[in-house]
Amino acid sequence: MAHDYLKEGLELDTKAGRVTLEIKATLLGGTLLICALIAKLTFDSEDPSRLLAGLATILLGTPLVWVALKDLWRGHMHMNELVALAVLAAFAKGWYIEAGFIAFFMILAVLIENRTALGAQRDIEALVRITPTKAHKLDNGQETEVEALDLIPGDVVRVRPGDNIPADGIVASGGSTVNQANITGESLPVDKVEGDEVFGGTINLTGSMDIEVTKAGEDTTLGRVKDMIQEAERTKIPLMRMIDHYAGWYTPTVVMLVFIVWFYTAQTNPEAAAYRAISMLVVACPCPLILATPTAMVAGLSAAARLGVLVKNVEVLEGARNLTAMVFDKTGTLTTGKLEVTRLAPSEGVEGADLLLAAASAEQRSRHPVARAVFEVARKAKLHLPEPSEFHEEAGKGVRAQVDGQKILVGRGNWITQEQPDEQVRSQVEMAMADPEAEGLSTLFVVRNGQLLGWLGMADNTRPQAAGAIDSLREMGLKRLIIVTGDRESVAKRIAAQMHTEYRAEVLPHQKLEMVDDLKSRGHRVAVIGDGVNDAPALKAGDISIAMGAAGSDVAIQSASIALMNNNLNRIPFLVGLSRQTSRVIKQNMAIGGGFIVLFLLFAGIGLIAPVIAAILHVVSSLIVVFNSARLVRAGEDIELQEHQELEATTQSQAPTHDDAPGHAAAAPA
Repeated sequence: MAHDYLKEGLELDTKAGRVTLEIKATLLGGTLLICALIAKLTFDSEDPSRLLAGLATILLGTPLVWVALKDLWRGHMHMNELVALAVLAAFAKGWYIEAGFIAFFMILAVLIENRTALGAQRDIEALVRITPTKAHKLDNGQETEVEALDLIPGDVVRVRPGDNIPADGIVASGGSTVNQANITGESLPVDKVEGDEVFGGTINLTGSMDIEVTKAGEDTTLGRVKDMIQEAERTKIPLMRMIDHYAGWYTPTVVMLVFIVWFYTAQTNPEAAAYRAISMLVVACPCPLILATPTAMVAGLSAAARLGVLVKNVEVLEGARNLTAMVFDKTGTLTTGKLEVTRLAPSEGVEGADLLLAAASAEQRSRHPVARAVFEVARKAKLHLPEPSEFHEEAGKGVRAQVDGQKILVGRGNWITQEQPDEQVRSQVEMAMADPEAEGLSTLFVVRNGQLLGWLGMADNTRPQAAGAIDSLREMGLKRLIIVTGDRESVAKRIAAQMHTEYRAEVLPHQKLEMVDDLKSRGHRVAVIGDGVNDAPALKAGDISIAMGAAGSDVAIQSASIALMNNNLNRIPFLVGLSRQTSRVIKQNMAIGGGFIVLFLLFAGIGLIAPVIAAILHVVSSLIVVFNSARLVRAGEDIELQEHQELEATTQSQAPTHDDAPGHAAAAPA
């Protein structure tokens, strides 16, 4: 756009910390201008001063004029022509010092914009510039250092404490604590054991692990994050497209106004007419107006990415401020998606340990989440589980097993009543199913040799931040917050009661889609939040779709317009707040940029501003816009601080006390 010369005529090269050619030229030109001023005050003749100033103008002005000529050659009419006209006009009038200072301050503005306006972009790039270049590959027990980019799925790498993990993979052996903040945005490190997934670019903190590579290079989660960020930076909101559309009219309009002022002023004072015209050309350069939107958007993207919120398109970030309704998928979104045994209800005369032992022994070969929950609680109880001699699983119903010569049935109540001929057992199961204590729980009944041992109640617990996040959204003015689930009424009702919001139970995927369409038809702007794997039609139907816990999930990243790399629901109200804050900053920037151009164009037209002062004011206005946008980079620091405090509190609570330390006996009571 108007700042094409940022990338072409004045491109910065920061590799290896070298001072770039453009910066050297600017420093040299500025030095020549200072020498020209000293020469003007020192020598009686103006020739030395004019010579030095002329050289400075040629050195500083040539890149500006060159880029303007290239724009004209391509048929583009942007702000570059205004800068070039101002420099050429001052140079033609013999005002070499003025021409040099105009070029100097305009180039200084460009350099500042590269260093500050794009600073937010560099913050984003820092998130994805962390993958190590080397990896320690294991081959037949031998460790070899290889390029990380040469890794392929199936390779095994060893990662020691302090190393960055070179690729996505599964922990094959060992265990450690891993800092995943650069991927998920979470401050709390995560414990990794054998079988757990790890992500390339994350930091191994404590132990040594051997990791089997599943994805390497650009296919890793980090690689996909980088692609998403770069794609978001290339997109534009409607306001940016409108500016692009009318940019071609801006320069001719300004030139026309400058010509009118010059023509009427030149009738009485040709010298003043030239001053006014040059000042107007400099003031009219719309740098602050052009920077208003992209700097704010890139700063917003940077703040979001830092907390693990990846936005695919800046239109989505801009549009989130207008949301009026949210539809939450329950399982895996508001809840952990992991069942836990919360209730043991043994029958009369049966011990709870006996009930759990029978259930876990029968279920231990099943991979169903319900079976895993039962097996996990038995493992924590340190029960010895005999192996079943026979095992048969009926999908969605339950399991039959022969354990120590005893026939055990474990499953849903309806299935148990169908399988049991004993009327008494069926009656007991039906009574237990109607028990108020089972309300809102997933129940699993256990029958051994025709006797009902009791039932186990399981719940998919809500995430710690879920209720707070929904309360925050309600306070932000969202009118409809709805939980949808395929679970039965009692389960949905329990979760909704904790969230203090409305719900829809036993909803099929096509019904979720119909519900989203109905909300939109009523004038709502709807966001759909899910795990990015199920309910794809509803996600696609929402104005904005948000995938929870997208780290490592190709489907989640591809199916939603926003991917939350972690499962912290407090990121959702943060996203809405960030969108609103970004919109406010853009409006402020537009007011600053537009007000500067209109006001000082008027002042320049009536002769109150000299060309050099106009150039200085241009730099100042651009800096105001840049630093106003940069405030957005700090958005979410309160969330990071809170999570850091929680981490410190957890660490301190787990640290051994003085009395617990080895070698210290407990104090005797007084």
